[in-house]
Amino acid sequence: MRIAHFDEGLHFDDPNLYWGDPSYLLEPGDPGYVADPTSASFPPTNNQRERKRKMPKSDLIKKPDALFSQQLNTYKNNIGTFAATLGVTAGQMTAQAADADYYAYVLACVDVCNNCSQQWTAWKETLRGGGTVPVGGAPGEPPLPAAVPAVAPGIEARFRALVKLNKAHPNWSTAISEALGTEGEVQSGPDFTTFKPDLKLELSGGNVFVRWGWQNKKAFLDALEIQVDRGTGAGWQLLTIDTTPNYLDTAPPPASAAKWTYRAIFRVGDQRVGQWSDEVNITVAA
Repeated sequence: MRIAHFDEGLHFDDPNLYWGDPSYLLEPGDPGYVADPTSASFPPTNNQRERKRKMPKSDLIKKPDALFSQQLNTYKNNIGTFAATLGVTAGQMTAQAADADYYAYVLACVDVCNNCSQQWTAWKETLRGGGTVPVGGAPGEPPLPAAVPAVAPGIEARFRALVKLNKAHPNWSTAISEALGTEGEVQSGPDFTTFKPDLKLELSGGNVFVRWGWQNKKAFLDALEIQVDRGTGAGWQLLTIDTTPNYLDTAPPPASAAKWTYRAIFRVGDQRVGQWSDEVNITVAA
């Protein structure tokens, strides 16, 4: 079960959706859950899970500026070999090359300006507080790299759109994508000898709200099994098998204040994977 929000695309006729304060969506394993394929909480098929785990890769666009610039240039320098194969036009190649050149120029200017800023800051400190004066005295005007034609903002968006067209072409292949520098890196799976969920508890409208997340390993996981011990002597009981981060425990309050303890473990398909989370507890009022 998870908290539901009216602006997340849910349908009012979803049989697992309950509006209230708070609103919530039942998920597989919850009491009263309806296995309706049209429901927002209907689990993915085995084929969908297999595809998810078969090719878990990072974003194809490099995050650091220097690596992104390198990626743009790798594409520029290699696309000529594959342009006819992928249907890339001369105009598209010219525009992408201009983007690559101008972005590299801007990064070079940034480096020059950063170095200049450091020199002037050091000179300011010396000028104010005294010290050894550099042989050349105050810093001079830094030489900027040779200018190249400017392009409009939005280089990354244009590059993403171009690569998307490439990947949609029937002649596209992983080998071509790797040669162009547009293949995301394969993500490494979690070390299940140590990997475990991280649970946090809070009270919400008299109910216990269990916070959890995929911990950047969603591509390798399907669900989270949550268990609860309500201090009645029954021990650990299955609370839910949750497929969406965060869960609202809607069990009625105890007859008198009690400590409820929770633990969880990740699942892939029908199998538990990794280690049990640390046990966390919270006092629930009557």
